[in-house]
Amino acid sequence: MSNSTTGAVDTHRSYSALAGPAIMLLGMFMFSLNDAMGKWLVASYGLGQVILIRSIAALLILAPFLWRAGLKPIIEAERPMMQAARVMFSTLEVFCFYYAVMYLPLADVMTYWLAAPIYVAAASPLLLGEKVGWRRWTAIAIGFVGVIITLEPSGAMFTLPAVISIVGTLAFAFMLLSGRSLRGTPDKTLVFFQLLGAGLAGLVFAPFDWSPVTSAADFGLLCLLGVVAMGAHILVNRALKISDAATVAPLQYTLLLWAIIFGWLFFGDVPRATMLLGASLIVGSGMFIFFREQQLKKRDAVLPSVPE
Repeated sequence: MSNSTTGAVDTHRSYSALAGPAIMLLGMFMFSLNDAMGKWLVASYGLGQVILIRSIAALLILAPFLWRAGLKPIIEAERPMMQAARVMFSTLEVFCFYYAVMYLPLADVMTYWLAAPIYVAAASPLLLGEKVGWRRWTAIAIGFVGVIITLEPSGAMFTLPAVISIVGTLAFAFMLLSGRSLRGTPDKTLVFFQLLGAGLAGLVFAPFDWSPVTSAADFGLLCLLGVVAMGAHILVNRALKISDAATVAPLQYTLLLWAIIFGWLFFGDVPRATMLLGASLIVGSGMFIFFREQQLKKRDAVLPSVPE
């Protein structure tokens, strides 16, 4: 290999090493900004209304990409029933999330949602036939303890917002699980179905809690909600394409940091000690599960599959 070729390869690796994490961090910031904006808007406008306008704005941003790819990936999408199940879970998840942030601090809600990978790991042996050894089961148990601590076991843990949060994060987990079964479907197709499902559900519920949008600024924020979410999806997908998952995926936990910051700045939420402790257990167990799965994938690439 010539020196010039070697130099080009090294430059590309350096770019990937720096750009991937930077793009992922920006994507997580935009997701967090989207969540904070959503919490602000559902305080004044109906839940269905917010989700409807958000979905329409995001679909308008996605439209040029879909036009370039053509309709074939949508019309001939693999496993229609699994696609429908994923849309059902994703729609339930987004409604639960925006309902939860109406009543709970942003950091609390984000903590519940960050437990989704733990639920995925717990359900994967039953639903996907994946092997889970004692190390990951231990991490899963610790993650569940973190969720219970965050809920603060008492009569208050069974309030409607808390229950809706758990339902939402379970729906998110099943959305992730169904996504594992749809690896052959392009990302743009998955996002299109996801937005379409949420938009149609929003259209059904919007008339029941519609509030007139009298401010141009509020209308701009309602539209921007979808634009920011689409931008975040694009950034995350880009980061995963130019860097390996082991490098950028753990950066998703910066969502919690931004949720604490935005919750304090915009809504005056002060993190509870139990939330911080529970979040630490959830993040720690989630990180362990992720890196353990990465380690096993590398081992299985060179050795026959054996139990952990």
